[in-house]
Amino acid sequence: MNKEEKTEYLIDQLRAENAGYEALSMPVDLPGKRRLLRSLMNVRFPGPVSPEILKVQDELLQEELEEKGIVDVMELPVIQDEYPCTEIKNSRRIVLWQGDITRLKADAIVNAANSQMMGCFVPCHGCIDNAIHSAAGLQLRNECAQIMEEQGHEEPTGKAKITGGYNLPAEHVIHTVGPIVGVQVTEEQKEQLKSCYKSCLKLAEKQGLRSIAFCCISTGEFHFPNKLAAEIAVQVIDKYLSTSEVERIVINVYKNEDYYIYKKLFQ
Repeated sequence: MNKEEKTEYLIDQLRAENAGYEALSMPVDLPGKRRLLRSLMNVRFPGPVSPEILKVQDELLQEELEEKGIVDVMELPVIQDEYPCTEIKNSRRIVLWQGDITRLKADAIVNAANSQMMGCFVPCHGCIDNAIHSAAGLQLRNECAQIMEEQGHEEPTGKAKITGGYNLPAEHVIHTVGPIVGVQVTEEQKEQLKSCYKSCLKLAEKQGLRSIAFCCISTGEFHFPNKLAAEIAVQVIDKYLSTSEVERIVINVYKNEDYYIYKKLFQ
């Protein structure tokens, strides 16, 4: 099957799981078909998936990953090379990289999850939770659901859980729930964000991981102020590295706003 045939096959299989989807018509172009497939994957509740469906899904996602291109975090320039005057103590082990986190080949990437920790159910939503689950495949939600069922309660803010990476180039995904900010940031929320970074780092080190890529936790849908969040991230990461064997930490930014904030901090 070519890419379009795989997409159509997966759409047909996921539509067949729910009688309410019978009215959904097949889009005429490949981008439309791919968007519908992503939507169906996003809204699908955890549950068994046949090996045949997973085989085709994995082939499609791996093909798309190859098209996007894999970025090895160990080959990226560290901030010591890009910002020689930086006051960051561990500048030879930290990278600032702007781009799609689902392209990064690392031991783990960090996902800014919600307290249900099963991914974003909003079709094609722009959050990183949605992007990571969409690129990893249906297996990721199923593993998250198993973790949450065993836990028996929502994931607390500031903690972290680890899963496989499945169709991502990263071997693992570390999921953490950041604080949700209202009118203004409280001291408790600052401590919770610090805890997110510390929990991810401790879990990574416990698992023997050597490279981790962080997203900008809580700055998107959770409305934590970008500059303050960056300051907290740099402070916690730099301090932790001083007594850690983790070799490479990537601060992954997507928006220009965050890129300029971190550049200014490092300069």
